Order: sequence, then structure tokens, then C-alpha cells
Amino acid sequence: MEIKVLGTGCCNKCAILTKNTEEAVKAMGINASVEKVTDIEKIISYGVMRTPALVVDEKVLSVGKVLTVEEVMSILKAL
Repeated sequence: MEIKVLGTGCCNKCAILTKNTEEAVKAMGINASVEKVTDIEKIISYGVMRTPALVVDEKVLSVGKVLTVEEVMSILKAL
């Protein structure tokens, strides 16, 4: 599983979502990589205009919201 957190890197919200996503992956014991994407052109290529955003296996699953660890886990369980 490939997980990306999209954000320009200038806001604390992006860092929090990255941390919460990493914690969710660890708590679930799943094999997934978590990558932070800060390149604005790459972010726009996903059709995302508000950050932070969560992308799992190239599908945008959340935009403009700082998800909690529990919310990230719920999204990952539903896949």
C-alpha cells in the first residue's frame, strides 16, 4: 500500500496528518509506505486544491481535513 500526504509543507496541519497517518499504519501493523508530497505541481495533478489531502494507492480519499489516527484507520480498514 502506498500512502501520500499532500501539502505544501508550510502548514502544521500537513505535519499532523502525516504523523497521524504514520501512527495509524503502525497501529494496524500493515505494510505501507507513507510519503509526504510538497511539490505544488504534483499536488495539483491529483486535482487537489485544498490541503492537507490523503491519497492511498493513487486515490484521493480526504481533502482539506486533518484526520485523526482513528479516522485514518477507518479509511484504511475500508479499503
